Amino acid sequence: MEHPFGYIKDNEVYLKGFLGQEDRVIGEVKEDEASTLKYFENRFEQLKEKVEKLKSDIEENQNKGSFLMKLIHLRDSLMKSDALGDFVPLIEELNKQEEFLNEIIQANRTKNLEVKKGLILEAEELKDDTDWKATTEAYKELKLRWIKTGPVDKEIEEEIEAQFNDAVQHFFENRRHYFEGLALQAEENIKVYESLVVQAREAHDFPDAKVAFEISKKIQKEWKSAGKVPAEKRQPLWDEFSRLNNRIFSRFKRSMNTGPTMHPREVIRKAEELTAEVKSLTTQPTTRELIEKAKGIQQEWKKLPMRKPKEVNLTARSYQFFMDIVFEKAFLEKLVHGKYEDFDEKPLEEQKQIKTALLKDLLHRDQTELDTAQNNSENFRVETKDFEIMMRKKLSGLKRKVDVKNYILRQLSFK
Repeated sequence: MEHPFGYIKDNEVYLKGFLGQEDRVIGEVKEDEASTLKYFENRFEQLKEKVEKLKSDIEENQNKGSFLMKLIHLRDSLMKSDALGDFVPLIEELNKQEEFLNEIIQANRTKNLEVKKGLILEAEELKDDTDWKATTEAYKELKLRWIKTGPVDKEIEEEIEAQFNDAVQHFFENRRHYFEGLALQAEENIKVYESLVVQAREAHDFPDAKVAFEISKKIQKEWKSAGKVPAEKRQPLWDEFSRLNNRIFSRFKRSMNTGPTMHPREVIRKAEELTAEVKSLTTQPTTRELIEKAKGIQQEWKKLPMRKPKEVNLTARSYQFFMDIVFEKAFLEKLVHGKYEDFDEKPLEEQKQIKTALLKDLLHRDQTELDTAQNNSENFRVETKDFEIMMRKKLSGLKRKVDVKNYILRQLSFK
């Protein structure tokens, strides 16, 4: 049985050769010849739809060059497809589309070359820059733009890649040499810091408090002018250095304290009076006069002897807690007035809501810091007395900040 593009022979279906191909078997008769031919005609219609779909995709998409390989694969499959129809127009249409895509790809590669030449110029201009942080970020951005830029002609691809990479590598080599030099200098600077710590120890043990204080002032100036070292190496030295100098200063201050002494009972009474005064301020609206009064109470407290009776310890903690409340409320007032110029004109209920929201944000930050510090103290415990004292003070201070904000929140809720 004959067909315009094939025939049936010996119960087998043949496709007539086209574009230099010989006739070939594409299937066999299943039920009858008519339905078999119809089956292979339908397969050809499906191939036509694929060609039309690809053509439509090319027309509708901006990145047309991305369809080239799909086109080539489709054209190759047409040459081997088991279907009956006129394949030549389909092949010719795909050839035409290929020419169109190649023109676009070539134009894009020319454009990509211009873009990459510009990126090479930018890389060359930056390669000797010594603003290491900013220039490193600039090179990261340049590399990203380079990657996003499409390919160029293969004949020159290796050459321009090398030009760009040479400029980038030049900068990063310079940066590496710089930081290697810093590391060497840091080792020398560490020796300076270690020497100052030794001098602080000697001054701390010196019997004359005034001489020790003069030495302390001198070595603290030297510390400030010492060079940079990594924070993790400097911090332990600074912790000891500052602790020793604080003790030197405290001893010197005690030696200079020639004022009248107070009886322990008088110290207790005065501390309780000042604590009661500052507690009364926590229930009053924050004003300039109230803050000045709080500062005056602070000055009175400082006049108490440094070495207070143990009975004052609990009172001192209460004093500090209520004083923190006074200044935390002043800080909150400054925040809300800075954020809302018309705050005082707002209804009282809205004012309370604004303060509560801001205070909860501050409380969340403090609680997070406290939780982190507690975890760190448990996970990185160092078996030294000074470290334990430092951690207890830090945790106590953070907990007090949380307690102060919770106290003010309760005050707001009862207004």
